[in-house]
Amino acid sequence: MRRGLYTADHEEFREVVAEFVRREVAPHLERWEEQRLIDRDVWLAAGEQGLLGLAAPEEHGGAALSDYRYRNVVQEELAKVFASSLASGFSLQDDIAIPYLTSLGTEEQKKRWLPGMAAGKLIGAIAMTEPGTGSDLRGIKTSGTRVDGGWLVNGSKTFITNGIQSDVVIVVVRTDPEGGSQGFSLLVVERDMPGFTRGRKLAKVGLHAQDTAELFFDDVFVPDTHVLGTVGGGFGQLVSHLPLERLSIAAHAIALADAVLADTIGYTQQRVAFGQPIADFQNTRFELAELSTELDVTRAFVDRAVLAYGEDDLTVVDAAKAKWWATEVQNRVVDRCLQLHGGYGYMLEYPVARAFQDSRIQKIFGGTNEIMKQIIGRDIIGRK
Repeated sequence: MRRGLYTADHEEFREVVAEFVRREVAPHLERWEEQRLIDRDVWLAAGEQGLLGLAAPEEHGGAALSDYRYRNVVQEELAKVFASSLASGFSLQDDIAIPYLTSLGTEEQKKRWLPGMAAGKLIGAIAMTEPGTGSDLRGIKTSGTRVDGGWLVNGSKTFITNGIQSDVVIVVVRTDPEGGSQGFSLLVVERDMPGFTRGRKLAKVGLHAQDTAELFFDDVFVPDTHVLGTVGGGFGQLVSHLPLERLSIAAHAIALADAVLADTIGYTQQRVAFGQPIADFQNTRFELAELSTELDVTRAFVDRAVLAYGEDDLTVVDAAKAKWWATEVQNRVVDRCLQLHGGYGYMLEYPVARAFQDSRIQKIFGGTNEIMKQIIGRDIIGRK
């Protein structure tokens, strides 16, 4: 029950998404997990169905929808089949890369990249994290040196979602070594630029089908036409876009936890132990009652954040609260649901096992949950 979050238009859109998931996603999940990579065909199919670029301008191939409820519908329908790897890739495209280009890009930049991204022909990524920096963006060492007509970029990035398949990479670069927080800029690197190479496709605990990679830059010439926003304004530009990224993570947390709990309720009603369904044991019912209530309460806050974003009223602090709390609840729900499955919960043929693997990263990316609490705590005591 969504308590009025959605309108008839959202539910009509849900039917389109559900059919896409049934036809283009569900039959391929096992193969994607085994090959450790998602086929590009599904990106093209999503583009054809109008499921990508929802917030991009219509003149650039998007749907011009600032209402995040439509993106939330996509998250929920992918979660129902436990397609977390694909959901993560799509979120990177629609909740991070495209919004950066839409809000910061010149008209020429939008024409160059947005139509292809909305069509699924171009896959986007953002390269922030470096070896040894983690959540400390001020520790970024990848450099941009001014040359005639542009910048020479040198350095490396790691843990980059869509890193292997990406065609358009927004790279956070230190363009002024002495500039402090004003020393960073966003430069757009394209797939075939000389000196830009991919490293390992990283082996991870979960999200096996989602490609996560190392990226290397060796005297990559990036022309001035590929500077996104203002030179030296990168740090502020990053901060202004983080609430949407964190809302996206929180929304996925609720969607996946909902799917896991629904699957577990069905399992406990079918699984028999000591002569009765395990749902008939008091402990099982108490567990389900607690999990259901925790999810309902958390969902209410995340739903409010979804509406606030649509009204351009989602604060950095509320986004941090949503991300921190929802991902903690997600991990608790999944862990306890696995326990209710007993030994079968540890078998990857059961959705809860894959969900257990895929959920752990949620407390780390988008800023660790410790960073989220730091943001909230500083706001409480009046520190910037």
